[in-house]
Amino acid sequence: MKRFTIILGVAFALSACNARITPPQISIPSEYSYAEQAITDSLGIDFAWWEYFGDSTLNDLIMRSIANNRNLLVAASRIEQARIELGNVRSNYLPSFAFGLSAEGSYTKATRIEQQYQIAPTMSWEVPLFGALRHSRRAAYAELCATKWAFRGVMLSLTTEVATSYFTLLQYRSSLEVARNTYRLREISAALMDSMYRYGFVSAVERQQAYSLADAAAVDIPTYERAVVETAAALSTLMGEYPLDSIIESPSALHADRLPPEIPVGLPSALLERRPDVLEAYYGVEQAAAKVNIARVARFPSLSLTASGGVLSSTIKGLTSSNPFSWSAAAKLLQPLYAFGHLKRGELSAREGYYQAVKQYEQSILQAFADVSEALSQISTYRREVERYGAMLESDRRVYELAKALYRSGMNSYTDLVDAERTLYDSQMSYAEVRAQQYIAYVALFKALGGGW
Repeated sequence: MKRFTIILGVAFALSACNARITPPQISIPSEYSYAEQAITDSLGIDFAWWEYFGDSTLNDLIMRSIANNRNLLVAASRIEQARIELGNVRSNYLPSFAFGLSAEGSYTKATRIEQQYQIAPTMSWEVPLFGALRHSRRAAYAELCATKWAFRGVMLSLTTEVATSYFTLLQYRSSLEVARNTYRLREISAALMDSMYRYGFVSAVERQQAYSLADAAAVDIPTYERAVVETAAALSTLMGEYPLDSIIESPSALHADRLPPEIPVGLPSALLERRPDVLEAYYGVEQAAAKVNIARVARFPSLSLTASGGVLSSTIKGLTSSNPFSWSAAAKLLQPLYAFGHLKRGELSAREGYYQAVKQYEQSILQAFADVSEALSQISTYRREVERYGAMLESDRRVYELAKALYRSGMNSYTDLVDAERTLYDSQMSYAEVRAQQYIAYVALFKALGGGW
């Protein structure tokens, strides 16, 4: 509150000289946390950041979402609306013209019936004293800029959400394929164990273990089928389309060579010029500052000019006579004197709005740096996690093959083979999940850095 009191004091002290309230300067760190690569002067991201994944299916889904997503279309409409509002404010610099027709009649005992007819064009103009219109135009322009960055924010959220949903869908499809293949093999193995049990080669416990393994894989199949359909439906909604089976049956898969290359994250100061939410908040501060000046100027005098000229007559026929012309002009200077504190409270309210906008701007900057640091940490940790899960998967696969060979040679129990198979199955599922999270971490970094513009 002390800082806010200082801001208010300075603003009131400078109000007499028509000082403009401007957004504050924000100090930022010189580097990101968890950044493993060297900091560069520029951020190496193009507009179509999703093309870094080298996935034509993803490219197609994102382009369709940009073309058809309803929220994005609404955001684009808001830009046009703000542009129209700015045009309205600019038109206030010019006088307005009107054309009027009037007919009046009155009756008294002394004068009997009196009639008056008039045709009179009228011009009115509010003289822009004390920068009132200038501040209004600045507020409208800041709103337009904020709306444009809000549109880019919606687009960035949309494209990253499509990419996240797409990689999640691929993970579910991969897990579903593993579950189906595992169930098919376990079902064959259970049938074989059943035959061996009937001939007395295996025990009832071993036979039941085989069926239990098959059932465990069978339980996962509908779970992943449901996840695939739900994720595909959500993806279709993002694209502004009805659910399509073609999305579910897409042939793409997660491959190591499709991960983006190392991304130069750029200088931290560049983040303030790229993040749509930060720039939207910045122009929100600009707009709030202009509104403070508008509220302050409302306490000063206002000057309006009006003029009209036309023809005036007591009869309709007289409007076309030789000398029916009439004119009038007026100037009005209005100085608010006492409004029970209404104007003062309006200015104080606008200053509170400015304070809120500044804090929202500062919060957006803090959130931006937190998002970048978190995404960089995720990329670093998921990279190591994928490597270790991959190594563990290969080890579990070798253990399973050895356990199977030992069991067939009579040197190992069926329980050991069951344990090895369960471990391998869990490793396959975990690896698919962590691979998808690695891709999603790159998407999060693109979003945290503001995409590419």
